[in-house]
Amino acid sequence: MSSTASPRAEARTVLIIVAIVQFVIGGWFSWSASRAEPRDLPVLVVAAPGAEQLTERLREAAPGAYAVKSAATAEEADAALRDREAYGVLLPVSGGLELHLASAASPTVAQTLTGQAQELAGGPVRVTDVVPADADDPHGAGLSTGFLPLLITAVIAALLFVLKVRDAGARLLGAVGFAVVSGLLSSLMLTHLSGVLPGNYFVNAGIVALLELAMVSVITGLGSLVGPPGIAVGAVLMFVVGNPLSGLASAPEMLPQPFGAIGQFLPAGAAATLLRTVGPFDGAGAGGPVLVLVVWALIGLGLLYASSRRRPAPAAPQDPSAAPRPAAAH
Repeated sequence: MSSTASPRAEARTVLIIVAIVQFVIGGWFSWSASRAEPRDLPVLVVAAPGAEQLTERLREAAPGAYAVKSAATAEEADAALRDREAYGVLLPVSGGLELHLASAASPTVAQTLTGQAQELAGGPVRVTDVVPADADDPHGAGLSTGFLPLLITAVIAALLFVLKVRDAGARLLGAVGFAVVSGLLSSLMLTHLSGVLPGNYFVNAGIVALLELAMVSVITGLGSLVGPPGIAVGAVLMFVVGNPLSGLASAPEMLPQPFGAIGQFLPAGAAATLLRTVGPFDGAGAGGPVLVLVVWALIGLGLLYASSRRRPAPAAPQDPSAAPRPAAAH
């Protein structure tokens, strides 16, 4: 805003910009959440009399909702649940239908599959939760709520590093230090105090630290190299895009595609999947999310290093004629 603008004009400009940003972000967040429904959810049907008919009925009842595959035995299907290869298993049995779940992968998906199985069976079904959700957070609401501040504070930390820390090297050290401290404290809160995050304290701390390092370093690095536009681009990518597409509140397959898949290549989505994986599933399928977080962290550290190596612009030479003249002696 121009320094010559009146205070009322400045206030008007600010309120218009913020209102537009609020409109866009609010619409994007609500649109992505309201469109959550099954989309190619991996489901297994155990080979048994009536399995083919059950598969056809499932596909007809919810076209495109489930990616249905066959399992030779119930034991093989349960092993796939533990390896995060499927969300649920349908078992045709004499006089009805059984459902095996891994609700730890997504309580929302587990609820959806239970309703779908009851619809197919025409009544209640026997449900076996092979990998149950954490008893302290059976619906996943606590983890979803506790995850959001991790993203918000990362954006705030990056903004403060750019605006308040002048030295690029100090920004790099600050980003790494913040990630470590955030990982230790946040894991203490989520793993032990609130108890919504299952698994090992130090493993969870490492995941949170990787998430924070990836977000803070990228936003700070872009801000250090480009200035305010870099901060804006980094914050939009890491938070505005990353948070709704993380899939933590439901599952990546529940989001409109290809957005759900794209979200898994951003730090928020990778960390959300990883936090659900390392505890209940003993790390099954953790390789991809870890790689995503490490790559983003390296990109951010590279941006910070590049900004620390950049030489400041030379100061403009002073005009000798503009130098103040000594006052004349009286």
